[in-house]
Amino acid sequence: MAQQRALPQSKETLLQSYNKRLKDDIKSIMDNFTEIIKTAKIEDETQVSRATQGEQDNYEMHVRAANIVRAGESLMKLVSDLKQFLILNDFPSVNDAIDQRNQQLRALQEECDRKLITLRDEISIDLYELEEEYYSSRYK
Repeated sequence: MAQQRALPQSKETLLQSYNKRLKDDIKSIMDNFTEIIKTAKIEDETQVSRATQGEQDNYEMHVRAANIVRAGESLMKLVSDLKQFLILNDFPSVNDAIDQRNQQLRALQEECDRKLITLRDEISIDLYELEEEYYSSRYK
């Protein structure tokens, strides 16, 4: 039923671009989160004082958290782009919806036509009876 159609080159390239963006953003989130966890570990004494190391770690965590937020926003934009791509390029479902609506409207038209024909026939019969009554009473 649902056969895979060969996509034009531009659409195929666009989908590959979406896939690359997805992988890059997920990798960025994972890498930054991993580095935040590593930074949170307390290390042994180094040549840098604890206060200085704490400030440096704090700054690094803020930068990495900002990178995670940026990657998350990029993923939300990707979802929006995918929805737009689907809406604009899903011609088979759009055509199916149009065909279904056409069928509904044709059925409604046929029903209205039947009712109008029935009404016309009833009016015709009533008009004939009224004419008969009028002409028969006129000559009496």
